[in-house]
Amino acid sequence: MIPYKTKSKKIPGTSYGEVMRNTFLVFDEKIKKKTKRRPYIRSAYFKKEKIFFDYFREHLFQKNPHDRARRMKFFASALELIEKSRHDPIIKTNPNKKGEIFYKFIGMTKDGHIFFVQIKENRNKQKYFMSCFGPK
Repeated sequence: MIPYKTKSKKIPGTSYGEVMRNTFLVFDEKIKKKTKRRPYIRSAYFKKEKIFFDYFREHLFQKNPHDRARRMKFFASALELIEKSRHDPIIKTNPNKKGEIFYKFIGMTKDGHIFFVQIKENRNKQKYFMSCFGPK
């Protein structure tokens, strides 16, 4: 698979608090300010369908703080990938729930780091941003 090359870099920061603050500043500026209801972003791959962020924080806060900081550094690049990428993802169905489909996109930041973005589609054809992460 060919990764989508983004124009954004990893979110800067060395401590968990610094990375979290920078990540949620990006979230507030690029997504939350655009709507009064549920935050979403439109995806080029899914023909401008909405990708919601309902499960992102819930999934993120299940991880330990070190892993959270590592994942949040790719958030700005993940948003750009979702908005602009037309590259085909890896598609898997959930073996436990037949109606759920998972899409895994591969991207590369401007400074050369590989990362992955996972999107979940439920039975109602609604799509949710689950997580973004880089290799350990």
